[in-house]
Amino acid sequence: MIRLFKHYIPHAVILLGLLDFALLMVASELAWQVRASQIGIDPGSVNDRWIPLLGTAAVVWVAMISVGVYGPNALRSLRFASARLLVAISLGIIALATIDWIVPGDTFWRSTLLYSMGFAILVLVADRLLLNSFLGSSSFRRRVMVLGAGDRAQRLRVLGDQPEAGFAIVSYIAMGEPERAVEEAISRDAIHDLGRFVENLGVSEVVLALQERRNSLPLNDLLRIKTKGVHVNDFSSFIERETGRVDLDSVNPSWLIFSDGFSSGRVFSSAVKRIFDIMASIILLLLTFPVILLFAAIVKLDSKGPAFFRQERVGLFGQTFYLTKLRSMRTDAEKDGAKWAEENDPRVTRIGRFIRKVRIDELPQTWSVLKGEMSFVGPRPEVPQFVDDLQEEIPFYGERHMVKPGITGWAQINYPYGASTEDSRKKLEYDLYYAKNYTPFLDLVVLLQTVRVVLWPEGAR
Repeated sequence: MIRLFKHYIPHAVILLGLLDFALLMVASELAWQVRASQIGIDPGSVNDRWIPLLGTAAVVWVAMISVGVYGPNALRSLRFASARLLVAISLGIIALATIDWIVPGDTFWRSTLLYSMGFAILVLVADRLLLNSFLGSSSFRRRVMVLGAGDRAQRLRVLGDQPEAGFAIVSYIAMGEPERAVEEAISRDAIHDLGRFVENLGVSEVVLALQERRNSLPLNDLLRIKTKGVHVNDFSSFIERETGRVDLDSVNPSWLIFSDGFSSGRVFSSAVKRIFDIMASIILLLLTFPVILLFAAIVKLDSKGPAFFRQERVGLFGQTFYLTKLRSMRTDAEKDGAKWAEENDPRVTRIGRFIRKVRIDELPQTWSVLKGEMSFVGPRPEVPQFVDDLQEEIPFYGERHMVKPGITGWAQINYPYGASTEDSRKKLEYDLYYAKNYTPFLDLVVLLQTVRVVLWPEGAR
């Protein structure tokens, strides 16, 4: 994997993304050549239009990222990838036509956009037909050796067996565990020189998957492996990198303290984040104010009660604030106190079910962003009653309040909607990853991927 602004991206995704960008430029150039031939003009030199070519490719490429074209399913399923590509290219072409209408002239050659769309679909689908099996092959998978044969080693095996995994486990070394979960593991005593053994297998990374309380660290082995130029990683850091979450089952306070993350450089990042929040919230409020008013009237007509719903939530550093949303439930929904939402929740009104699915009920929260109580990206704020209960049951739950809550977040785009203590635990693992590795780049990734969640709702309740 490549670490870009503290966030890990698989090599296969980087390669495919760069190749797609180049092919989008080729498709735009082909579209211009065909159009120029049709109207009988000299197409001119490609050097005279590299900016429009670059701009066209960039807009469509951003749309591809937004709808999840580079997600794990898209990399292993041609049918899935083709559907996402069609939606992404369509959105990109609509965006380009809009830009060309706002900025008239030769910006994006609106007359060639239909040709660009057709050529882009052809070259990108052909690209995936040729590369799909190659990108999923062992060529792009790191060769990993696991020191350990217990439960943690078994968890790594399950993770490595997934089609989208970026690594392949080539060997397990049993380090004297009383109980083996991986039967095929080789006993450490059976290997005379572990460093040479690692070299012979072409291992690029060794993961320490021991239960440290029961087994002393094999320092001599780790030192020998490290001096051979092989990367050594602990179990928790490996899981974090491969899954984009902090594994609560294996981390402890010392790991959080000494691992990379929570850097002081976030002072600058926080300033950038706040400037973006102010500018974006003002623009969004101006653009969506008519929509909010329209649906406020519809909510009022659909069921008795106020159009807006206000509820106390826990924000930055545990401070509470009042969050405002369009009301999607009956007014007596919490007469017995706050409780988790359910699938097909009977408390949700007819119009409420719709505005929840398309996220229109979230729009008034933009006012909280403008006031500084929330951000566009961050952990979802919970009600104080839930927070008190979850802090008792889930370790490190309070750490999610070290960053501002958000309308969307890393947990929301990676984990389907959940309404239980176990779901809160899983989402906390993603929230901790966000808090630990926050950069403006990660915010950008979350904002783009939120488009995917809106287009393909995953369990909105």
